[in-house]
Amino acid sequence: MQQKTSEKVVVRIPPSPTGFFHIGRARMALFNYLFAKKHGGEIVFRLEDTDKERSKKEFEEDIIESLKWLGISYDQGPFRQSERGEIYKKYIQKMLDNGTAYVSHETEGENKEVIRFKNPNKTVTFSDEIRGEISFDTTELKDFVVARNIDDPLYHLTVVIDDHESGITHVIRGEDHISNTPRQILLQEAIGANRPVYAHLPMILAPDRSKMSARHGAVSVREYRAMGYLPHAFNNYLALLGWNPGTEQEIFTMEELIEQFDLKKIQKGGAIFDQKKLDWVNKEHIKLLPEAEQKKLLLKSIENEPYMTGEPELDVEKICWRYINQGETIRHLEKVKELLKEEWTIYKREIMAYSEQEGRGNVLWPVRYALTGAEASPDPFIMLEFLGKEKSLKRIEKAIMALKNAK
Repeated sequence: MQQKTSEKVVVRIPPSPTGFFHIGRARMALFNYLFAKKHGGEIVFRLEDTDKERSKKEFEEDIIESLKWLGISYDQGPFRQSERGEIYKKYIQKMLDNGTAYVSHETEGENKEVIRFKNPNKTVTFSDEIRGEISFDTTELKDFVVARNIDDPLYHLTVVIDDHESGITHVIRGEDHISNTPRQILLQEAIGANRPVYAHLPMILAPDRSKMSARHGAVSVREYRAMGYLPHAFNNYLALLGWNPGTEQEIFTMEELIEQFDLKKIQKGGAIFDQKKLDWVNKEHIKLLPEAEQKKLLLKSIENEPYMTGEPELDVEKICWRYINQGETIRHLEKVKELLKEEWTIYKREIMAYSEQEGRGNVLWPVRYALTGAEASPDPFIMLEFLGKEKSLKRIEKAIMALKNAK
């Protein structure tokens, strides 16, 4: 039978430590977190590490660290399936005793004896919170294998037992698990477990609508973290992959996401991953930080740029803004050089006033290029502050001389 929604909500975050924590798992964890927090529920964190060959400690540590960075906490766990062998054994024996499973003598495969589920060959129907009613004829599943032996259960059985033991009320996971659901419902009935409420999320797709993979760029959370994205901005963007609050709002705090999150507002179609949109969301979140924090983040992001460690090489043709001639540009740089002799608060105000008068691009572009030698770089006032008055004056003078010599 299906769980009553009036019960206390309990969800699970169950990644397998067989690879680095990727964005699909991160979004799944986030949606479970938002749903549980919205309804005052609990989150169970378990590591599905029964694949002994592929499960590694470094991946487990990466999952735990990634959840911590994202701010996704949990109330129970982490539990490891590899440490729950005796619990699984008890249920397998119960199924053997009550006839819902049996030892099968195999003619093919590595194991000559396996444990198979005795399929009642019936239609299973369940209600999905996102996709509505779904039915499967389980006859085609035949008597499927649930364990290699009494000490070695397979995925479907361990998941069902773990969910039952933890009192999971809602299973929120990717749509690739829809086909697993009928098997798991049959096993729930066999062990006397309640049926949780299901919600299957749309897949995250690359811009060409293919499955997201490493060839499309960064995929693991650790990569995005290394690239300097803010965790709350990353959560904000992940939430928008397949979910929409029904308003024009796009920038959310975690508290706002919790307040507005609703499974009914998750779309059925695949969610397209848009790097430019992620960059925009991150930029908007940076703007919300105190100025000191913004500068700290910016400095960290540019500290290894060539223009931070040595004087830049200048291309004379790139110093001038668009169609402004060299003589005019020299005049603007000379004026900025003169204003830089004032105190920071004064010269910042005076340079901005001068650029508004003469054209912002005409003045600020050559200043920025003189300071960095790069066409894409931080705002010139940030660079003036980071480099300091002495270095800045020296670089501006270098640009002036380059223009004079070219002229």
